[in-house]
Amino acid sequence: MKQPLSTQTIALVKATVPALEAHGLEIVREMYARMFQNPEIRDLFNQSHHGDAGSQPRALTGAILAYASNIDNLGALAPAVERIAQKHVGLQILPQHYPYVADALLGAIKAVLGDAATDDILAAWGEAYWFLAHILIAREERIYTEQKEIAGGWNGWREFRVEKVIRESSVIKSFILRPVNGGSVMNHKPGQYLTFWFEIPGHPPVKRNYSISAAPNGETYRISVKREPLGLASGWLHDEVVAGTILRVAAPAGEFFLADHPERPVVLLSGGVGLTPMVAMLEALVARGNQVPVHYIHGTHDRETHAMRDHVRALAATAKAVRVTDFHQTPLADEADGRDYDVAGIITDDWLISNTPVAEADYYICGPRLFLRAAVTALSLAGVPSSRIHYEFFGPADELLAA
Repeated sequence: MKQPLSTQTIALVKATVPALEAHGLEIVREMYARMFQNPEIRDLFNQSHHGDAGSQPRALTGAILAYASNIDNLGALAPAVERIAQKHVGLQILPQHYPYVADALLGAIKAVLGDAATDDILAAWGEAYWFLAHILIAREERIYTEQKEIAGGWNGWREFRVEKVIRESSVIKSFILRPVNGGSVMNHKPGQYLTFWFEIPGHPPVKRNYSISAAPNGETYRISVKREPLGLASGWLHDEVVAGTILRVAAPAGEFFLADHPERPVVLLSGGVGLTPMVAMLEALVARGNQVPVHYIHGTHDRETHAMRDHVRALAATAKAVRVTDFHQTPLADEADGRDYDVAGIITDDWLISNTPVAEADYYICGPRLFLRAAVTALSLAGVPSSRIHYEFFGPADELLAA
């Protein structure tokens, strides 16, 4: 068992909280600038989260502040640590990468705080960093081992051939992926994602995560990708990737997934392309013959942006316990209530609370950040405990050491 943090380190790290509140974002940006001087380390990260908007630096700033504030109560950070470990495994981060982050973090603290970053402060943060790093390294090693030993599993980057491209809506395409070597693939947990290494001409290597949008079948995976207006990877997938294209893929990862044997009602709630893990979960529930009530609720703009509607309806028709409700925020002029959608407008808090079994259901939620925040807040205020609210979000997570 790892030696616990010293009392002095805990006190010194907590004492830096005010400085982190004032200068944390500057420290994190300096840290990334130092790390990205090394192309090998730069290429481990999703660069779309490090642009002018700085979404990932802001997220990591909040996460480091949370770590410092809870340094004497690390149990509160356990869910975040699991998310980080899963993400690191998807990105193929290995133990030898951690020293680069340590050097960059400590160097950034010294550069930004100057004389206030005493030797004792830097030593305390070094100890705190490596304490967390060893926890992550150990967990990641276990995940890598599980991936390698499971039937159809692998470590590193495996080549998959795009078997089929399907247009699901005006903005979403699905890609069916089969291993180039013809072997089997590990059965993912419905809700998990694949990490891709794209070689896009004129750009450094691009890493992206995409939820698997189909239930496990041991042979193929399916991802369903929305074209983002300025999305480098999504634009390339939509415009250039065709049947026969070969992609490099890491094994399924992620801590957001459907329980193996649900014993309570299940609510699958999504907005926009957030339906991708929900479709995988719904397929799995129907295939397993689960008898618990399932509520599939999806919101999108209109019929043109509504992906997989017919597929979902067909699944529901084969399972009496499944109820589907589609919301179209702004239905097209020729759309018909009851034919193209069930409710016009957005999914409101009142509707969600009144039309789902809040007293007993497990909620699985995926969608844009504002959608997610509104849904989780509404359910929490309605008395749904956090243990029954499971969610996945887009973009960088507000979590520790997120890549």
